[in-house]
Amino acid sequence: MRKLVWLALLLAMIVVPFGAYVRLSNAGLGCPDWPGCYGRLSPAHAVDSIQAAQLASPEGPVSLGKAWKEMSHRYLAGSLGLLILLIAWRAWRERLQRLPASLLIAVVALQGALGMWTVTLLLKPAIVTSHLLGGMAVLQILAWMMFAPRLAPVAGPPVLRMLSAWLISALILQLLLGGWVSSNYAALACQGFPACNGQSWPSLRFDQAFHVVRELGQAADGSLLGFDSLVTIHWLHRLGALLVSLLVMAVMLKGWPEAGLRPHLACLGSAWLAQIGLGIANVLLQLPLPLAVAHNAGAAFLLATALLLRSRLRAKEREAQAGQRVWRRMMRPPAERLGWPGEGR
Repeated sequence: MRKLVWLALLLAMIVVPFGAYVRLSNAGLGCPDWPGCYGRLSPAHAVDSIQAAQLASPEGPVSLGKAWKEMSHRYLAGSLGLLILLIAWRAWRERLQRLPASLLIAVVALQGALGMWTVTLLLKPAIVTSHLLGGMAVLQILAWMMFAPRLAPVAGPPVLRMLSAWLISALILQLLLGGWVSSNYAALACQGFPACNGQSWPSLRFDQAFHVVRELGQAADGSLLGFDSLVTIHWLHRLGALLVSLLVMAVMLKGWPEAGLRPHLACLGSAWLAQIGLGIANVLLQLPLPLAVAHNAGAAFLLATALLLRSRLRAKEREAQAGQRVWRRMMRPPAERLGWPGEGR
């Protein structure tokens, strides 16, 4: 079971960033149907259709290279889905980690539908963002199944547990905002850092920026999405990064006195610094593809580190509660503790 989960985790660590690579290289519609490519098993079987589409629109989303990127992602994601089915079967057979395995099956089924809708609905931002979050969820569940049972629980003050929960919530919100930036192609709407287009606080427009049910590049009424809306999407992601930064520093400050947590907190801090650096570099260097993909992978690693930290604190809390139950049982009268019939029973 452990080997299967480890293999699935390694594959998910490839599939999720590779999905970002496909999207950021404008290959998401390299094969405009689903699950095949122009009704064929692979781009090699659909060369004529791909070449015809490319001749009709040379700058469009279809080319042989883009088709292979899209289909390679589908092949990898399909392999991961089959591996997760095997993990779920073993989990139920061996009565081990049934809940996360069942949750994995549900998320993967939803991911398959979202993957299809991403293509057939022509990259609608809401679908693309949901597909990104689903991929992140698969990776996080696998990471939890692999590492949470093997990390030693550590005691911590109640405020640390509260702060770690807030950090996870802020990271999920930041993932949502980051996916919305990417799916709306708003990553370069703000030039420069820390200012945005030379302004310390740009003019924002919320009425269209976060309207969910709309086409790519369009407002809710079908008109073109204004530049102010793209700036708003980008700027909110920067503010989310500021919130995450404050919470990471608060968690590290409150958790550092616990010696057992210091390696974990050092990992959390390193992941946070790397993610901040990648975000700034993407803006200043005009979104180079390797850095953009690394920013996606860094987000997954940062969230997994925070979730495992919260898991360690909860495990210690459950351990303490179990010890209290044992102590209360021991302090009961002997006759009641041993189950003998007596007065009051």
